[in-house]
Amino acid sequence: MQEPSDSQPTRSKTYRVVTAGVGVLFLGMAVVIVVSTDPSTQLGALLTAAIIGTLGFDALLGAIRNKRSLLSRIGPLP
Repeated sequence: MQEPSDSQPTRSKTYRVVTAGVGVLFLGMAVVIVVSTDPSTQLGALLTAAIIGTLGFDALLGAIRNKRSLLSRIGPLP
């Protein structure tokens, strides 16, 4: 079974809204991680927040540009 390619011209509005919502959720989680860090674990928390924030930003950008985000390419995780 072939996966839909990025050359697909349009994605449904629902797909884009859900993707944007997940992107905003991930960006919010990154902010919460940065704000609530303990000074002893600050480096690990900043790295985690950077990764989660990047995935959220990519999902939000993908919804705006009508492209597949990195999160959607990873697929359903167990």
